[in-house]
Amino acid sequence: MNNIKLTLEYDGTNYYGWQKQKGMRTIQGEIEEALFLVTKEACEVTGSSRTDAGVHAKGFVANFKTNTNVPPERFREALNVKLPNDIVVIKSEKVEEDFHARYCAKGKTYEYYILNDQVPSALMRNQVYHYKYDLNIEEMKKGAKQFIGTHDFAAFKTQGSSVKGTIRTIFDVKVEKTEKIIKISVSGDGFLYNMVRIIVGTLINVGRGKITASSISDIIAKRDRTLAGDCVPPNGLLLKEVYY
Repeated sequence: MNNIKLTLEYDGTNYYGWQKQKGMRTIQGEIEEALFLVTKEACEVTGSSRTDAGVHAKGFVANFKTNTNVPPERFREALNVKLPNDIVVIKSEKVEEDFHARYCAKGKTYEYYILNDQVPSALMRNQVYHYKYDLNIEEMKKGAKQFIGTHDFAAFKTQGSSVKGTIRTIFDVKVEKTEKIIKISVSGDGFLYNMVRIIVGTLINVGRGKITASSISDIIAKRDRTLAGDCVPPNGLLLKEVYY
């Protein structure tokens, strides 16, 4: 039996997230349907992350096991013919039998895009979060540094999440602005539910002057969700890369 690794790019606008759910259109569901057409097997696809509804990906990783004779590298072409055009297989390859897209991951990088302008964009509406108020980028950069390191990020997860441990390590957080687009990149060993979107919401509060950059360390220490920023909309979020 072959273990096949897929690297995917997708626009999550029309999907109810990655994870297969009854009665819902999902990325996992679409890929498993396409795999059945190619292999005639009911292959279960394991994803590196459970991206939410409306979230996009450029370097999402998944794997599945199959007995088919299709060469590993040919799955890219075979699946792309069957998949809708907002899901694309970038690469397919054979990996070790014990490779697991989620449990073998060492870290991930997410990017969040903000259109900081008075006027929204019709063309980019599904890929950016429109925020019309002025933001102080230099203060946001200072605030971003407060997240780096190993911390208890209980204040940065959606309330009601069932996860047990809330300690995570953030490798880097960068805030960059090019013309009217602000890109916030967050890299870490793992993320709590909606953690990146709440980090972005908190940095927006810094940029607006609602809180200081230095207060982020206090918010982390107090572990109080009500002190952190809003959970910004999903459409600006992109899973950029998964590290192994």
